[in-house]
Amino acid sequence: MKTDQRHGAPEASSEEFLIFNLGQEQYGIDILKVQEIRGYDSVTRVANAPVFIKGVINLRGVIVPIADMRQKFELERVVYDDQTVVVVLNVAGRVVGIVVDGVSGVQTLTAEQIRPAPAFNSTVSTDYITGIGTIDDGMLILMDIEKLMTSEEMALVESATA
Repeated sequence: MKTDQRHGAPEASSEEFLIFNLGQEQYGIDILKVQEIRGYDSVTRVANAPVFIKGVINLRGVIVPIADMRQKFELERVVYDDQTVVVVLNVAGRVVGIVVDGVSGVQTLTAEQIRPAPAFNSTVSTDYITGIGTIDDGMLILMDIEKLMTSEEMALVESATA
C-alpha cells in the first residue's frame, strides 16, 4: 500500500473526507483523523487560552481541548444551534475537538477530483490547505487538519504535553 506524505497531491487511489461547514464554505478533512462527532455542549474555559480555544471537555475521562474554527479563521460570529457540532479528532496521538457549523457527510474523492491549492489571500493559511476538491454541486477546501492542529499557533499539542 502506498503511503501518502500529505505534502502534495494525494495518491492515485480515492480518499474519504469528512465534510463540514463554516459559513457558506465547505471543508474536507481526512476521515481517518475523525474519532467521533458530538453535539456542541458547554465547555470549561481555560484562563489565558487563545480566543479561539473555547475550553476543555471531559470525554470519557480524557480532557479534550476544544477549538472554535469560526474564531480561528476570523469568520463572523454565529449563534450555536442544534446544527453546531464538535468534531473530535485524533491528531499526533492527542484527542482534540473542533467546533464547526455542521457536518454534511463523508465524500470520496478520486485524484482527478482534487486540484492543487491556489496561492491567494485567505483567512485560512494556505499551509493547511492540501487542495480543492471538485464535486457535482461545488467545491471543497481540503485541509490537513493534523498540520493545523499541531501548528505552533494552535498551541494544543505542546501545552498538552508540557
